[in-house]
Amino acid sequence: MTVRPVQSRPSAPPPDELVQGFLDFLTVERGASPNTIRNYRQALLEFSRWHTEERGAMPAWVRLTRDDFRAHLRALGRSRLGRAAVQLRFSAFRTFYRFLVRRGVVEQTPVRNLSLPRLEKRLPKFLTGDQIESLLAAPLRELDRLQANAAQPPDPIPLLRDAAILETLYSCGLRVSELCGLRLEDIDWAGQQVRVRGKGRKERPAPIGAPALESIRRYRAALGGTGERNEAVFLVDAGKRRPVYPRLVQLRLKHHLASAGLDPALTPHKLRHSFATHLLNAGADLRSVQEMLGHARLATTQVYTHVTTDRLKRVYDDAHPRAK
Repeated sequence: MTVRPVQSRPSAPPPDELVQGFLDFLTVERGASPNTIRNYRQALLEFSRWHTEERGAMPAWVRLTRDDFRAHLRALGRSRLGRAAVQLRFSAFRTFYRFLVRRGVVEQTPVRNLSLPRLEKRLPKFLTGDQIESLLAAPLRELDRLQANAAQPPDPIPLLRDAAILETLYSCGLRVSELCGLRLEDIDWAGQQVRVRGKGRKERPAPIGAPALESIRRYRAALGGTGERNEAVFLVDAGKRRPVYPRLVQLRLKHHLASAGLDPALTPHKLRHSFATHLLNAGADLRSVQEMLGHARLATTQVYTHVTTDRLKRVYDDAHPRAK
């Protein structure tokens, strides 16, 4: 999610030294994603603008109190921001003040124990097994159609790459940024495992299925050349050997969703949701799914249990003689 500014401004005030030090910490030591850094920076700059307008001066971060952040929370409420957007801003404030406490700049955080609006409970969207099968087959279906109808043989590499990308996203439950960061040296072909670089530079092993490995082999064989060990697995093109980027993956997924007769608005993250939901539906334990997804907290993974609980209730209602 990206922070949406409460009000548009012609320019933002430059970050002060504490904010800049925090952003440098996120970049260098935490290895935070560009999205996280951008969102946290925007949240702190928005607070600075609000404080300057309301109080006539830039915020002195070390002297702010809980009442200052309560007032900002009320201002955000009046702007009719969504609950998730408010939560994201206060996540930035909490992380910022934890940084200041650890550096000895302040003794305690002024954003503790604030009552924030609760997030709406939204179940993750996911594709059914049949829908996944149709989506995964879409790139090679398109390639077969082009080869059958074209006067000259089409370049198979982009569609072979797309097939391998979709197989890998679903097989491993990867975030799109993790997929884009995969290198050849990360694949353990014999052990059917990949090394994933997740959030905060944390690495984890993830199982990968034989169909995904075979799809990668086919793509890399068509690409030609063995490639350096640190080369990205998935490339934009064969010439410049540049790694794919999230926007390209999103656009290619949209194309193949439409080709498969599915909702083209679905994001790559929905393949991750489908991965988790299908595993739990098949009897996988929650802790193992948590590790495969790279979730730091079990509670993040538990959202998928609502989906499987609904399925269990339907089975119970249909099968138990005294359910109704």
